[in-house]
Amino acid sequence: MSTSETAVTTATLQSVPAALQSTPATLQGFPAAQEIAMPVLALMAVLAYLIGSVSFAVWVSRWMGLPDPHTYGSGNPGATNVLRTGSRNAAFLTLLGDAGKGFAAVALATFSHGMHQQGSTGLAVVALAVFLGHLYPVFHRFQGGKGVATAAGVLLALNSLLGFATLATWVVAALVFRYSSLAALAAAFLAPAYALALVGSPGTVLSVALMSTLLVMRHTNNIRKLLRGEESRIGGRSKPAASAKGG
Repeated sequence: MSTSETAVTTATLQSVPAALQSTPATLQGFPAAQEIAMPVLALMAVLAYLIGSVSFAVWVSRWMGLPDPHTYGSGNPGATNVLRTGSRNAAFLTLLGDAGKGFAAVALATFSHGMHQQGSTGLAVVALAVFLGHLYPVFHRFQGGKGVATAAGVLLALNSLLGFATLATWVVAALVFRYSSLAALAAAFLAPAYALALVGSPGTVLSVALMSTLLVMRHTNNIRKLLRGEESRIGGRSKPAASAKGG
């Protein structure tokens, strides 16, 4: 091999690493990872909303031959109101289903490859979407529950310590005061602080704060009843649904 050929070969070999290093820049002509991930985030948010729109209080009641939860007690399609029928099994299945759908929606997003590009912010968006689905379900004329069980499932999926801390707050308050609404309010007030201390991600903290705010707003009538001493305690039997829904 001549000297000139050797020089050309050496120069070619030396150019290979540089070419390999420049490959990502070459690929910039294709859709960026963020551009691919945004439609995935939108799709996951819509899917989460639809999952949240499934009302387990309604479906469990139909399956077990119980009245529509909108027609008795507080009129709220949730486990606490279903318990007013006297059926603990129906209330438990409702609780399990509502919490499960919140957990499942966030867990599904966690395992989605495209969602990895969005990080904790993407999961926070999905978490809020499934929660909104429960509050305003498209399958039930946007007449949903108050979101306590669904929020618990969401928080457990976002961060197990965050979920358990919030659940522990609810349990302690419920055991002490025997009011489901008061326990939910206590958990809602403390959940954003738990998120800030245990997770720290701005997106997650904001999402939890928004869910807490919506949950408190959904308990406005309960707050009035608590102040008047008219709120039903946990396990109270059903009454016809009032025009202003409360418990």
